[in-house]
Amino acid sequence: MPLVGKIALAIFVAFVVWAIVVGALAFFRGVFHQAYRAHLGEPRRERLFLGSLSFFLTLGTVRTITHLIRAGVGPFHDVVRGGQHIHHLVWGILLLLIVGYLWLAQIGTGTRDTSLWAGRITALLFGVGAALTLDEFALWLNLADVYWSPQGRASIRAALFFGSLLSVGVWGGPFLHALTRHALGIQPRATRRTRSAR
Repeated sequence: MPLVGKIALAIFVAFVVWAIVVGALAFFRGVFHQAYRAHLGEPRRERLFLGSLSFFLTLGTVRTITHLIRAGVGPFHDVVRGGQHIHHLVWGILLLLIVGYLWLAQIGTGTRDTSLWAGRITALLFGVGAALTLDEFALWLNLADVYWSPQGRASIRAALFFGSLLSVGVWGGPFLHALTRHALGIQPRATRRTRSAR
């Protein structure tokens, strides 16, 4: 694996470990739900957050698995049907079509009396489908399997660009900051000032 790939993998693993530790601390301190509702209480914002989260987790996971397949490590292998390699782009397109159909039928869109859970599930599925599809963007751009070639870097650029758009203003800087603060038991600055003034 090239150095840049190792660095990216290390950053992804560090982020996942941070998210698990902070999430677990917040959960066990009983503040996860409070911080989640305070920062992601609006259904639209929550769906964007969940879509973004599942997008980046899926992208990191699928990149890791493809590297393991190429290295011949672990139980992973290509999906082959009748001698034809089925790219994960296919599964991503299928998921996007299913979610698109559900949203056309106004299931999980937050309109009318739709279920919050349907909205959450479709947002998560959208993120997964988008990541699987954009991870092989270079394949559909070049109409050739260029995943491991220099042209394959177009997939990474496209995925990061789309992930950034999906995340703008939603990834919850305030939510993640508050969650970390609550999980570690750190009081907000305003609260500390008022207590020290007394």
